[in-house]
Amino acid sequence: MRNVFWQDRIVSDAKEAKLDAFSLAAFYGQSVFTTVAVRDCLPLLQDKHWRRLSSNAALLGIDISAYSEERVFTALAELAEANSDRNGVSRITFFDMTTGGLWTAGSKTTGTALLITTRESRKTLDVFTLTTSPFLLNSTSPLAGVKSGNYLENLTAFNEAEKRGFDEAVRINERGEVVGGCLCNIFWTSDGLLYTPRLNTGCLPGTTREFVMETFECAEVSAAISDLENADEIFLTSAGIGVVQVSDFNGRALSAKDHDITSLL
Repeated sequence: MRNVFWQDRIVSDAKEAKLDAFSLAAFYGQSVFTTVAVRDCLPLLQDKHWRRLSSNAALLGIDISAYSEERVFTALAELAEANSDRNGVSRITFFDMTTGGLWTAGSKTTGTALLITTRESRKTLDVFTLTTSPFLLNSTSPLAGVKSGNYLENLTAFNEAEKRGFDEAVRINERGEVVGGCLCNIFWTSDGLLYTPRLNTGCLPGTTREFVMETFECAEVSAAISDLENADEIFLTSAGIGVVQVSDFNGRALSAKDHDITSLL
């Protein structure tokens, strides 16, 4: 990441980025974001990303009506070109700049800020290891399935897995159902059939997940961790990593045979 794009159409150095310390975004993580894969400066799955951004923003009461889909993604393409990240990843974030209310006294101000950043794609690991996270996900949470800036729970689970030497971790909900990775969605095969968790598990409705399900015959299921332990293959998906095949799950080597899903993006 080298530059940022703000709502006033100014591309400036990242050091100049500012966020009101008393805004809901800064105090409580009141924001929504999406990570977009970029190819030749063009966003992949643009309509899916915009639909989820709009839906999540409406759910959290963040007004993004001042920004059109065309304006936002045109800015993304221009920034990718300026940063020489023509085939990288971009993040679009809408911040709720409302102040006043619970903490600050005085008059209330409202507004929404837009931040777009880009970076190069990360190299895919030759050996990708997966474990089970000890931190349960609450499927009844109002933030379940929402990609908000309040992302510390996901990062805490991810960092815990990293400290144990794993590349990602499977999260389970309060009913013992597989939900997904800390930062991604999950698919697996068993006896030649492809599966992924249902959205009511608390699973994030990922854009890459949706694309995979449109491309391949796939069953949405409520699955226990034992289903993954007995899976033939496991795949993780997100805009940031694309489609990654898991090599090892909790010390068990998995099939390395090629599957069409790995070349989808």
